[in-house]
Amino acid sequence: MYLIDVQGTLIDDKFKLPISGAVEFIENLNSTCTPYVVVTNNTKKPSIEFYSFLKNLGFKIPESSYLDPFMVLKNSLHVKSVCCFGPTEFTEVIESLGYKNTTKNPEAILVTSSKDFDSDDFASMIEMVMGGAKLIGMHATSTYAKNTRRYAGVGAIMKMISYATGSNYKVIGKPSEAFYKEALNLLHVEDFTTVEMISDDAVGDLKGIKELGAKTTLVLSGKCKSEEEALHVKDYIDKIVPDIGCLNG
Repeated sequence: MYLIDVQGTLIDDKFKLPISGAVEFIENLNSTCTPYVVVTNNTKKPSIEFYSFLKNLGFKIPESSYLDPFMVLKNSLHVKSVCCFGPTEFTEVIESLGYKNTTKNPEAILVTSSKDFDSDDFASMIEMVMGGAKLIGMHATSTYAKNTRRYAGVGAIMKMISYATGSNYKVIGKPSEAFYKEALNLLHVEDFTTVEMISDDAVGDLKGIKELGAKTTLVLSGKCKSEEEALHVKDYIDKIVPDIGCLNG
């Protein structure tokens, strides 16, 4: 059984096109009736829209085998007013889910990836959290790849704001245990030792699920470019391959 990342694993970071062998890998799982769930930290498009985008790229993923943070948000965050930090597309999806986006006394701040964050954004996050807002990361990626560059991921930002405010934070998507458990529910299993996670994020995806007992495979087709970059978390990685296509056959 597999849990499969998307960005940098199934599609490339720059052109958002299938990585060599990725479509075939999914086809092989379908043809052999191997259970899997595609687990993505998508926070830019409504769930059904991003799922359809993957289908249009040629990935024949059953709808029941897709999971992203928006799909578990309502069960994880019980507030009405939030302040969104991230691209406009993110805010629009959050509002469509029924949350009120406000900068005035929000109950929580929701943070997703953005290469455009500046010191004022971080100051606003700090002030709102110190004012009582819950600190929520839509996921906890270690780095964020955009146009061949790597920016601080949401996981890194969460740690920074937490350190600055002395507040704890909650993660909605990967690598939160609750998110991974929801993926197990879709696989109809309860034991993490029965699954293998494939991802390009050694820290933001693989370390967390390895601690829960899963097997892990790191692909070097995304944010992690070499084995050397993952040496500090090598104990959490069972296998390293150039790309997911190497797992075909």
